[in-house]
Amino acid sequence: MKFGLLEALNLFGALAFFIYGMKIMSESIQKVAGSKMRQILRSMTSNRFKGVLTGFLITSLVQSSSATTVLVVSFVNAGLLSLVESIGVIMGANIGTTITAWLISIVGFKVKIDAYALIIIAFSFPLLFFSREKIKTWGEVFIGFALLFMGLAYLKGAVPDLKSNPEILAFLSKYSDLGFLSTVLFVFIGTLITVVVQSSSAAMALTLVMANNGWIPLELAASMVLGENIGTTITANLAAIVGNVHAKRAAFAHFIFNVFGVLWIILLLHPFLGVIAGYVESTTGFSPYNNAESIPIALSIFHTSFNIINALLLVGFVKHIANVVVKVIKAKGEDSEEFKLEYIGTGLMNTAELSLEEAQKETAAFGQILSKMSKTMRELLDEKKPKKQKKLIKKMRKFEEVTDHFEDEISKYLSKVTDSSLSASASARVVSLMSIINDLERIGDVYFQMSKDFEKKAEDSPGFNDKQKDHLIKMHDLVDDAIQTMNKNLNSDYSKTSIDEALVHEKNIDSYRNKLRNHHLSQMDKKGYNPQTGTLYKDLFMSYEKVGDHVINVTEGITGESERKIKQDKEIE
Repeated sequence: MKFGLLEALNLFGALAFFIYGMKIMSESIQKVAGSKMRQILRSMTSNRFKGVLTGFLITSLVQSSSATTVLVVSFVNAGLLSLVESIGVIMGANIGTTITAWLISIVGFKVKIDAYALIIIAFSFPLLFFSREKIKTWGEVFIGFALLFMGLAYLKGAVPDLKSNPEILAFLSKYSDLGFLSTVLFVFIGTLITVVVQSSSAAMALTLVMANNGWIPLELAASMVLGENIGTTITANLAAIVGNVHAKRAAFAHFIFNVFGVLWIILLLHPFLGVIAGYVESTTGFSPYNNAESIPIALSIFHTSFNIINALLLVGFVKHIANVVVKVIKAKGEDSEEFKLEYIGTGLMNTAELSLEEAQKETAAFGQILSKMSKTMRELLDEKKPKKQKKLIKKMRKFEEVTDHFEDEISKYLSKVTDSSLSASASARVVSLMSIINDLERIGDVYFQMSKDFEKKAEDSPGFNDKQKDHLIKMHDLVDDAIQTMNKNLNSDYSKTSIDEALVHEKNIDSYRNKLRNHHLSQMDKKGYNPQTGTLYKDLFMSYEKVGDHVINVTEGITGESERKIKQDKEIE
């Protein structure tokens, strides 16, 4: 069989065409959905059964579970779907991909969606010239849809032609009578073919051609189908390589789900196929064991029933699967002293809208780092032992480096987002996020400076008296409460967030700062404080108030409201 450099390039080009069509369609769908993408996906996957149905419908439409799972990985990467929600969709995708086998078995290769691809493009192309952005985007959706199926057609055509190459069949036939070993071998062959063509639909088509022509018996054709179920997970795992830890977990969950299904069905393969063969013989009069032409129908029934049963068996264990993949694929950034972006990645499908979702998720993670800084600062207030104080100060220094990295990386990422065409609302979100991460980084700077002040205190001055310590702890608690509210707002839907609770915290912080300042001045006049300790004490409670200012700025950035403007409006009233 001739399969040289030119044929390999044709195969690679066809695969690139297929993925490009998938990318265009995906990006366009995301643009149409815009900021509502999260709500749409959440409503579609609000419970695991809805998720399964969603995966089934999407895969039935695009005829590629690979396309569906890559999309799912991209959505998880952006934080639009949780791991549990994504597993349900992937289960449904496995069922949806069986539709291809039925189309091929019943309709054959005569009717192809790609035959209408140019007609779809002809009708969609004029939409690109409309002034309304949404109409233009719908044109891109349909063109992407057409390109997807043209790419799939080229992909099938670029795969080595087994029908014209009997030497390949002769090679396979040598290993068809090894019993259980043959089953395992053909599972591997099915996996390998799917990895090569990057489409379980195309691999299934090849298997049906081989079975229909009598080149392999029913058992080995079924084994190849099982291998294709494993091979299709490779696409999602390839997409997840450039994604974050959440994307990797979603892809690995797909792998676990499919491999577990293959393991249990291999043990029951012969009785399972016996039931299917009996049904096919009773309805058609021909046994797939003896009649090659009836194998495609039997194989389609096997493929569908296996995936449905596997989904039904595991749908109740979605959370357990999620727990397993979380334990296996650990987030390196879970150590609070280590810098690691979790949500920002370079996924295959990212658009401006998805990128902003990723940046927003990462900004929320940034806020959690500051909560840990606040907790460490509280420990410093209580700690009396110099050695432990030094460890905590060193920890604060590490935190400050992390906050600098967060601010730098998110800023760079948002700058890249602005390179693409953005809607007015998306541009406003970029400005808002830029402002928010700047204030978050400033909070880290202030806390770090406070820890350096503590370092000076440990070296040069006596400790705080009980009243000073109590005052600082109360001030800390007020600021920490404000940070908790800030983090709640960072994790919320920005369009539905209120500034009211944050304003209450800001008012309490300012009021207590004024009280401490007046009390401090009176004590200094009375010489009730050690001068060095008194200066440090004042620096600390004033620094806490600065943290509070940046905290309220963050919520202002989220809501688009201004504390100053609200006060002015109240004065006018």
